[in-house]
Amino acid sequence: MTARFAFLVLRTDEPDPDRQGLRSSTTPGPPGPAPDPRAVAETVAQETRLARAYWGPMTVGIWPADTDPTPAQALRDGMPDGAATHAFGEVTHRRECCPAAHPDDPTPCDGPLVVTVLDRQQAGADGCAHHGARLLASLDGGRVYALPDAPDGAAIEVFKVAGALRPFPWAERGDR
Repeated sequence: MTARFAFLVLRTDEPDPDRQGLRSSTTPGPPGPAPDPRAVAETVAQETRLARAYWGPMTVGIWPADTDPTPAQALRDGMPDGAATHAFGEVTHRRECCPAAHPDDPTPCDGPLVVTVLDRQQAGADGCAHHGARLLASLDGGRVYALPDAPDGAAIEVFKVAGALRPFPWAERGDR
């Protein structure tokens, strides 16, 4: 059985505690007998950056999902005492590209913005077909919608391309 983790993501550049929370939920850990919380935190951090288009510093707290507090309680009350916390610095090397492009993805846009990609929490980013597909492939439960002025079939094409990609295709295997 795959372990499930609860997580809380806080921005560390925001002094107001009521505005620090970026995400809280649960996620499956990687397969194996003893999942590494750091690997889970790295995945959560990358997904948060993609879904929220937030490139500043953050802390990700991870704890077993079957223990208290729930993610919603942690978002309200702050990082639980028993959480394994992992700090991630600001991403400073973003280049000018569409909002769906990950900052570590070196590939250029392939044209104008044609789709919006949404994650499970309804956070989204507009993107070109190329980066929209790469973002969709990297999200668990993501959805894609064509923008109003997109060519017919744009969302379907992005969906098909995403289905043929591995998650985080810009990362070297083993980097995550």
